Amino acid sequence: MTRSPAAEPNEESVYAGLVDVDGDASQWAFGAGFDDPLAGVDTTVPAGLDRTDLAAYCLMLGDDALVLAQRLAEWCSRAPELEEDVALANISLDLLGQARLLLARAAAADPRSVPELPPDSPVPAEDALALFRDPGGFRNVALAEIPNGDFAQSSLRLLLFSVWRLALLERLRASADPVLAAVAAKGVAEVAYHRDYAARWTVTLARGTAESRRRTRAGAEAVWPHAAELFAADPVELRMAGAKAGVSPEEVRPACEEVLEEVLAAADLPRPDLAAPTRVRGRAGEHTPALAALLAEMQSLAREHPRGTW
Repeated sequence: MTRSPAAEPNEESVYAGLVDVDGDASQWAFGAGFDDPLAGVDTTVPAGLDRTDLAAYCLMLGDDALVLAQRLAEWCSRAPELEEDVALANISLDLLGQARLLLARAAAADPRSVPELPPDSPVPAEDALALFRDPGGFRNVALAEIPNGDFAQSSLRLLLFSVWRLALLERLRASADPVLAAVAAKGVAEVAYHRDYAARWTVTLARGTAESRRRTRAGAEAVWPHAAELFAADPVELRMAGAKAGVSPEEVRPACEEVLEEVLAAADLPRPDLAAPTRVRGRAGEHTPALAALLAEMQSLAREHPRGTW
């Protein structure tokens, strides 16, 4: 029996790159050679900017992105179509990238914000913030943590979140903090796609079959009660806005209302009340029970092996 050409040794094999010949792990997403997330960016904290406020503000924005990234990752292999599976995974990765930069900035601005780990732990500061804080230490809005529900509900949540975050990032490009400005400049293009993706699906489902419309309206009932929290200002946000480094939530309300009105009118859906009393105060560490379950799954491996590398 003769061997097929595919069975012959081949120096050009596509599998050759999977082997760390010289111990180089830089090709792996979580390898030891992962680059500094703030490389090339001036990380000097501007004079007059409170480091504690800067760290707290970065945690807020970073936690929003991290928690929603984890939620969206739950759609992997479960989306209605393969194309949507890939799209949601990419949106999740965009948000995870933003979270990494923001958590790294928080750690650099105020090292006291980083959980204490064993002295020989190789875990980077931004990973420690993501993986070793308890729910009460997270500062994300509740909208990011609520369960996905069905695809219609997830589309509505992504619509509301991305409309709000895009308006925020557009203004943060002028932040007095160079890192926040750089993160915002990169994130604007990403979140603009997230918003348009969610808007397209919201209109499609709301204008589709009787069943898709029913589900979309039910999704709105589950998501809209968390809208007003996005515009309830925390004292840290107000101080950062006053220092020209952050954005007051109230400042982005008109832009968000305008976009939501346009999309929801096309979908023939009711608009959320953006001025209603808030149920949860995520910026103050108050969360729904859903966050604890999400973090238990996300953090389990790292907490079991705090000295591990992967």
